Amino acid sequence: MAAASSAAPAPESSPAAPAAGPQVVLVTGGTGLVGQGIRSFVEGAGAEGAPEGETWYYASSKDGDLRKAEDTRALFERVKPTHVIHLAAKVGGLFHNMAKKVDFYRENMLINDNVMGMCREFKVVKLVSCLSTCVFPDKTTYPIDETMIHDGPPHSSNEGYAYAKRMIDVMNRCYRDQHGCSFTSIIPTNIYGPDDNFSIQDGHVIPGLIHKCYIAKRDGTPFTIWGSGTPLRQFIHSHDLAALTVWTLRSYEEADPIILSVDEAAEVSIRDVALMVAEGMGFEGEVVFDSSKADGQFKKTASNAKLRSYLPDYKFKSMKEGLAETCKWFIENFETARK
Repeated sequence: MAAASSAAPAPESSPAAPAAGPQVVLVTGGTGLVGQGIRSFVEGAGAEGAPEGETWYYASSKDGDLRKAEDTRALFERVKPTHVIHLAAKVGGLFHNMAKKVDFYRENMLINDNVMGMCREFKVVKLVSCLSTCVFPDKTTYPIDETMIHDGPPHSSNEGYAYAKRMIDVMNRCYRDQHGCSFTSIIPTNIYGPDDNFSIQDGHVIPGLIHKCYIAKRDGTPFTIWGSGTPLRQFIHSHDLAALTVWTLRSYEEADPIILSVDEAAEVSIRDVALMVAEGMGFEGEVVFDSSKADGQFKKTASNAKLRSYLPDYKFKSMKEGLAETCKWFIENFETARK
């Protein structure tokens, strides 16, 4: 019997070079918070340095159900993307994640598998998928970095979502090794900004707080925040994340993920965020922290050292400025905002 070779096998079926022509970038989940941030960036400052003839398609749920293989294939056949930014996911806040763990796991696994499979089949040149800091272990040292994703189980409150997202990182390397695909991922910290889902029950912390504060101001009631307000988080404005995601698509060549985050010094408590929201909304009533409600993970401090090694001088929007802008946007768009 011949001795087994220790050399890595050649890719089984490397994607062929795409047909000559302009880039077509498909953004799944393109009408959400990050997708709309990318649209604003691409149509503004991001136009500088863009490949000639580059076009963008921002897909929404109306374009098909990405949990279904046939819908995903139909979208790729229609758009014929050369590049993909994959943002589509089943997402929700802490309490929704705690209540629907199976749904979050199964639906995200289906979405991710379908999108990645179609990217290979349609010979997409580059795929950038979006992860979350919740993929990191619950019990770990801080700051967390890109090498620590699989060092232990995630926090139990959102393990369904977290494990589904972790598998994107695993599959990026598997697709590279078996098929020669250029797949990578970004890991943003907590995102906020215009065009978010401002649902109090199912949304993330900042949009939920903004909506709660709006109602409290309107009704003359206390502004009540679930939890003690002590957990710490890093928040990135959707416009900053958009600029860095487009940079990842155009310039970042590693298969391993990259954390897109403000610096560690910019970490703030939920209490501080709530007070900044109250200020941004012009709320002068009572602010109450309901400590009978769960806090979730206390901290998830992330290192952006890898990002800084590429972009040492990038300047992030300040939290106070970003929250004031987001509060203003919500007030002006209250009737049509997702909530």
